[in-house]
Amino acid sequence: MHKFPETPDQLKPASLIRRLAAMLYDTLLVAAIWMVIGAIAVGLNEGEAVRGPLFNSALFISAFLFFAGFWSRNGQTLGMQAWQLRVQTPEGYPINLMQALLRFFTAAVSLLCLGAGYWWMLIDKEGLTWHDRYSETRVVQIPKPKKK
Repeated sequence: MHKFPETPDQLKPASLIRRLAAMLYDTLLVAAIWMVIGAIAVGLNEGEAVRGPLFNSALFISAFLFFAGFWSRNGQTLGMQAWQLRVQTPEGYPINLMQALLRFFTAAVSLLCLGAGYWWMLIDKEGLTWHDRYSETRVVQIPKPKKK
C-alpha cells in the first residue's frame, strides 16, 4: 500500500464548508448514477416503474461502491478532488474497504441525525466528525499542486 506524499502533520483538517461543498458535488454524481440504474431497470421492466427491495439495494450498493472505490484508491472522490480534500488514515495511507464501510454507514447515521455527526467537528478538538472517529480516518485539505 502506498503512502501519500505529504506527512500527516503537514496537512490541516478539512473545514466543514469544504466538506459540505464536496458532498454536494458527490451527491450530484451519485444521483446521475442512480438515474442510469433507474433507466436500465425501467427498460428491463418493460417501461413500468420499478420499486422494491432489489432495486433499492442496487441503488444503495452503487452509492457505496462509488465512495469506497474512490476512497480506497486515491482517497478522493471527484467532489473531494475539486475541493482539494482527501480521506486517509491518521498515518497518511489510503483507507481500506472495512474503513470505507464503517465511514459510509456512520456518515449515513450522522445525516439521519440532522447532520449532528458533521456539526460535531466544530466542537471536536481535532476537528473530526463521527464517521472520522468511528472509521479511524481523517479528511485533510491537501495543498494545491505547484505550477511548473
